[in-house]
Amino acid sequence: MEDKIELKVLGITYNPVQSGAYALLLRELDGPHRIPVVVGVAEAQSIAMRLENIVPPRPMSHDLMVSMFHVFGISLEEVFIYKFSEGVFMSQLQLNDGSKTITLDSRTSDAIALALRTNARIFTTPEIVQKTGILIDVKEEKESLASQAATPLSKLPLEVLQQRLQECVDNEEYERAAEIQKIIKMRGEQAAREDAPGKPSNE
Repeated sequence: MEDKIELKVLGITYNPVQSGAYALLLRELDGPHRIPVVVGVAEAQSIAMRLENIVPPRPMSHDLMVSMFHVFGISLEEVFIYKFSEGVFMSQLQLNDGSKTITLDSRTSDAIALALRTNARIFTTPEIVQKTGILIDVKEEKESLASQAATPLSKLPLEVLQQRLQECVDNEEYERAAEIQKIIKMRGEQAAREDAPGKPSNE
């Protein structure tokens, strides 16, 4: 593993530059680099729900894939982010069925979502870390994360907010539930305004 660097998932943040996208943050396990990976809403939802230990009422695509792995005796041994080209990270899944190991190409967002559900390790190359990694002051990062923890709800996908709302209601955390409901209502009103007839078209 001397030619690979292990990564851990740090979290999901809203991407203010690209509308409708989120940034998956990966951190160098034994180093100061942080790697942002742009992911779509659906992928951000899947990753965020796993990070928050939220169990959906019905299996999501990645949950279904992991169930199929288990049924057929397949284990995900590792995820390898092996290339970065034209702003896109390319990844591989290393799978083993007990008798042979195979490697499959995968979108990085899907690979990470599966790794989180199977506790598979995530690796990349030193070249990718140097090319895409951002040097972070660990102390400042901890302080930033602590300040963000108080108000993370407004940046979460709608589906995750709805799931958290139900959890709060189930746990009788009504004050927290009211806060989440307010955000969901604001999202709905915003969507209604954007879809309202007579709205000037940008096309």
